[in-house]
Amino acid sequence: MRIRVPRFVRSFYFISTVTFLVWMFFFDSNDFVTQYQMSKKLNDLETDKEYYLQKIAEVQKDRTELMSNPELLEKYAREKYYMKRPTEEVFILVKKKPEKK
Repeated sequence: MRIRVPRFVRSFYFISTVTFLVWMFFFDSNDFVTQYQMSKKLNDLETDKEYYLQKIAEVQKDRTELMSNPELLEKYAREKYYMKRPTEEVFILVKKKPEKK
């Protein structure tokens, strides 16, 4: 009992094409799994880029506001860096955490 294989399956071009496709899909350094992973990483990096560009824009806006308004700059320096005038004293009040029993 012989199984008849169609003639086009035995052709050189068909075998070459199938071999090439198998090689490209599974064994090549740029196979589909790698391409998918790289595409996913690219999308993640683009999302991060958008986030950081937005943060940069916010910081630049805040900086422009601080540099243009001396009262706001003084308020920011007092709140953020605890700066004071020479005649003042700064007291920092810290709330105690309730003790656990």
